[in-house]
Amino acid sequence: MEKLKIANLPTRIEKLEKISNELDTNLYVKRDDFTGTEYSGNKIRKLEYALAEAVKTGCDTIITAGATQSNHCRATAAACAKYGLKCELVIRGEEPEQIEGNLFLDYVLGANVNLIKPEDSREDKMNEISERIESTGGKAYLIPVGASNAVGSLGYLECFEEILNQEKELGIIFDAIVLSVGSGGTYAGLWLGNYLNKSEKLVYGISVSDSSEEFKEQITDILKNMDGMDADDDYLGKNIVINDKYIGEGYAKSTDEELKFLVEVAQSEGIIFDPCYTGKAFKGCYNEIKEGDLRTAKNILFIHTGGLMGWTMEQRNRVMEMLER
Repeated sequence: MEKLKIANLPTRIEKLEKISNELDTNLYVKRDDFTGTEYSGNKIRKLEYALAEAVKTGCDTIITAGATQSNHCRATAAACAKYGLKCELVIRGEEPEQIEGNLFLDYVLGANVNLIKPEDSREDKMNEISERIESTGGKAYLIPVGASNAVGSLGYLECFEEILNQEKELGIIFDAIVLSVGSGGTYAGLWLGNYLNKSEKLVYGISVSDSSEEFKEQITDILKNMDGMDADDDYLGKNIVINDKYIGEGYAKSTDEELKFLVEVAQSEGIIFDPCYTGKAFKGCYNEIKEGDLRTAKNILFIHTGGLMGWTMEQRNRVMEMLER
């Protein structure tokens, strides 16, 4: 399938030397936070395919949705600006006290932001906007949350091939690929790449929001719509691995312990994870290497899916209080 070329690819892989020594393993990070500045993170790999389909079918407006600090919405707004597409964002959450982080950038990048209440349906609002656009002669293209569908997930099927090539260059075979799971598309693409290449790696997802069973169902639905997927439900149920022990206080909520861990990692390795996605997942990865499911894996690749722009002022203030103690 055709795609646009927006992201800076391939993204590099680097070893976290200090943490690897501490845990007596080889822990590497794939820097998908380096896909770009405005596009930073995993979402742009998926959007390359989704937006290519939109452009090919003559659409002039992109409609998508996310939470207040959605990396996906910000990346969509940036890509739409680049290609001259109108961008409608449906943002669900509490009315923010101040416009900051990714939400601020949504406005800067020219998106029309539609704020809805937490209890309102994003899908209903997206359809309402689509009907309005179509009634005035426009043509809308709807992208689900996180671009997590069969089209968007092609971005991480391609990424898996990229990882295989980098393994050859580095002389490494990764036993496990670990990533945060917030909508399922990134996981689905990597899982299918692993399956089609008969690589037998452990693709290990760490949930930042929903239960493992909910995500298994979402990922299964995505996979069933992807070309080349012929595994049955029983195989998928046994081989889609999602850990939901690190959701903490809930989606986009951070405990002091989680923030303290991210500060320690930053000061040890010079790498920053965000509190919503990569931070929760990396803490989970660290703990599972130390005392859980990943104890026997010797070469582990963690996918850094971006998120630096999503740090809120409230989180930053709490970190500054910790640093001043």
